[in-house]
Amino acid sequence: MKQLKGFILSSAWVLWIVLLIAQVILSFFLYHPAGNQAFRIVGWIIGTVAGLFGVLPMITLRKKGDVPKEKDYTHTTVLVDSGVYAVVRHPQYLSFVLLSLFLILVAQHWLIAVTGIAAIALVYTGIVPQANQVNVEKFGDDYKRYMQSVPGMNCLAGIIRLLQRRKKS
Repeated sequence: MKQLKGFILSSAWVLWIVLLIAQVILSFFLYHPAGNQAFRIVGWIIGTVAGLFGVLPMITLRKKGDVPKEKDYTHTTVLVDSGVYAVVRHPQYLSFVLLSLFLILVAQHWLIAVTGIAAIALVYTGIVPQANQVNVEKFGDDYKRYMQSVPGMNCLAGIIRLLQRRKKS
């Protein structure tokens, strides 16, 4: 548990939160109403998908993670590799990436894009590697095997691998 608290309070998390808040605030002030409508539509679709990837893990982990009643959904006691976790290992972190992409496409301003790209890079280079380390320490070899069969955040690869696994069985 001590490791998890350090993970949550790590500099990567703090910087990501600052970048996301900056991106949201900038989006309100720098929104470009005359921007490309097709990008904006794609952005809203991505935003909807981000919402799904943000909420589904809460439901899945609470339901299948053997979480004690007094704890929140992140306190799983078993490795969950079904539902959304059969497609990607880090669906909520994927939602963070998609949220930044949503803001970039909808607001359409260079400063929001730069802030969003920095936030996305931080998720990939700081937050996800820390999460993998914490989960390997928590679940051991089971998580290492899970890492080999399910991609971190690549949905397309995750769906293809899931379909291949189902085809074999």
